[in-house]
Amino acid sequence: MKVITKRQQEVLAFIKRFIGEHKFPPTMREISVNFGISVKGAYDHVKAIEKKGYIHCNNNRSRTIEVIERNGTPDSTVVEIPILGNVAAGKPLFAEENFDGTIRLPSDTVKSGRYFALFVRGDSMVDAGIIDGDLAVIREQPVAENGEIVVAMVDEAVTLKRFFKEPNRVRLQAENAAYPPIFTQNVRVIGKLSRIMRSYE
Repeated sequence: MKVITKRQQEVLAFIKRFIGEHKFPPTMREISVNFGISVKGAYDHVKAIEKKGYIHCNNNRSRTIEVIERNGTPDSTVVEIPILGNVAAGKPLFAEENFDGTIRLPSDTVKSGRYFALFVRGDSMVDAGIIDGDLAVIREQPVAENGEIVVAMVDEAVTLKRFFKEPNRVRLQAENAAYPPIFTQNVRVIGKLSRIMRSYE
């Protein structure tokens, strides 16, 4: 590993401390806010540190910084979660053509089970703090409790909504007053929302 500058040492120390406290790495904006610099300045520091072999970043996506130990291995195990891109109605969710890369998360931040991720499109869940462009990490499961946010299949279309089981039907509720609820007797829960990943770049 090459020697890093004093400022790069400070940025690296902040990244390690942030991961220790939050169990996931900081975004470029969080680094920039901490040091009072621009997002581009934070990005330049991070890329310089990566080039010198102290960290690894995955495709410039948010929260994918891994700290590398002196022996060249990550300091904690990670899990790779498949990203399924924009899924067209009628196309099987887990079809190979939907695969759009992976996102890596520290293994101790996810529970047991299988996960996948989807890009959020539209503003139907904006009042839950979920906006267009977010990456939703979903834990695969066929059931949900009332009030949980789920990915569900309705009439061969995939939707992200809040789940409510009512007598003789299911209500899928948007978190935006402009969108009416979906009432259906034909719904398949695919998974429950685990976390939202957001990039500020």
